[in-house]
Amino acid sequence: MTKLYRGNSVAVILPCYNEVDVIASVIAAFRAALPEAAVYVFDNNSSDGTAAAALAAGAIVRHVPQRGKGNVVRRQFADVDADVYVMADGDGTYDASQSRILVDTLLDGGLDMVVGTRRAIGDGEEYRPGHVLGNKVLTGTVANIFGRGFSDMLSGYRVLSRRFVKSFPALSRGFEIETELTIHALELRAPYAEVPTAYGSRIEGSTSKLNTIRDGFSILEMILRLFARERPRQLYLSVGIVTAIISLLLAIPVFIDYFETGLVPRFPTAILSGLGIIASLILGAMAAILDSVVTGRREAKRLRYLEIPAPRVEARQAQS
Repeated sequence: MTKLYRGNSVAVILPCYNEVDVIASVIAAFRAALPEAAVYVFDNNSSDGTAAAALAAGAIVRHVPQRGKGNVVRRQFADVDADVYVMADGDGTYDASQSRILVDTLLDGGLDMVVGTRRAIGDGEEYRPGHVLGNKVLTGTVANIFGRGFSDMLSGYRVLSRRFVKSFPALSRGFEIETELTIHALELRAPYAEVPTAYGSRIEGSTSKLNTIRDGFSILEMILRLFARERPRQLYLSVGIVTAIISLLLAIPVFIDYFETGLVPRFPTAILSGLGIIASLILGAMAAILDSVVTGRREAKRLRYLEIPAPRVEARQAQS
């Protein structure tokens, strides 16, 4: 029989790749913090026995052959049914003991997402200054485009409602999945909150799968892709206006020569200017058409979100 926490089924979902040395302790920590929850480990084609260690530790193990955290999260959201999802990495850097606080925050506030913002503990080696700077730059970029509200957009420690998970398209393949989750919440105008959580270093001998430069560019690419997809009016209008201004500036000397001499000696410039004006008009039309398409898609996404029941809100259980 499925155990319920405050009337809701809870699933802890852990994406893993080569974490054999730590996965058993991570599972034990989450089971101790949330004994009502089912713990799922989605093994991303590990080569070190992570899946066997997770199974021995009592987790429900699933296998995802396609490499990349985004691919794993897509499978997690598709395959696991729960009212509340606790998502964390399987590397032991997130504090499992705070998961109940995150779940309670989501239920008490009627929220769809609670992000565990990272606060480095110990030597803080895992959350290096370069990662902190990159996080601030990327979080600031998203805030300027899609709206402010998140201070740690790239945290992998999140609690999510069923209706948020089941309405999430999950297009990412790699570490840009947290960016997509954040932008989905902002675009859906889903209620969310942040809770500071401890963030520790990896155990000795364990290595991070994050490549700062490569994954940073992947995240930036995802931001630009989502900007083009979700904000086509701003994008195409901006390009159209810039094109129109440049074309008009090119046309000024052509008109001056024509009014003074009645001739058009700068014929190539006149053609280029005319083509630029036509291009700006086309871009303006594309902006209007794509904005209508995006509005319809956004409404459909919102209706799908509203079809799914929100988590139940029952009183907190007395702590023994």
